[in-house]
Amino acid sequence: MSIGAFSLSLTVKDIHASKVFYEKLGFSTFGGDIDQNWLIMKNEDCIIGLFQGMFEKNMLTFNPGWNSNAEEVNPFKDVRQLQEELREKGIAFVSEADPESEGPASFIIEDPDGNPILVDQHR
Repeated sequence: MSIGAFSLSLTVKDIHASKVFYEKLGFSTFGGDIDQNWLIMKNEDCIIGLFQGMFEKNMLTFNPGWNSNAEEVNPFKDVRQLQEELREKGIAFVSEADPESEGPASFIIEDPDGNPILVDQHR
């Protein structure tokens, strides 16, 4: 099962300080808006998201329909289809995508240790 491009979404206290820190590790801004308190940063194939005041915990994030360069991948499995397949496997959901909707949507599940996993489709 392919669930899309992988990144780590980090909850940060000071997005400006975090940006400077990760730049020292070789990351550069790839997307986002620092004025809205979120940035996507990339170092080769490694992607992290910096989010100030948006999430309670760090999260694993997957983006169906995208590759690691945020380029569209076709075909891809829609987030609602992924959600149904996971439900059939007994996965419990923290939040769900509306199964009647189309286009961008997301759901959140947790691993056995309570680590949140966001599956966030942007198209």
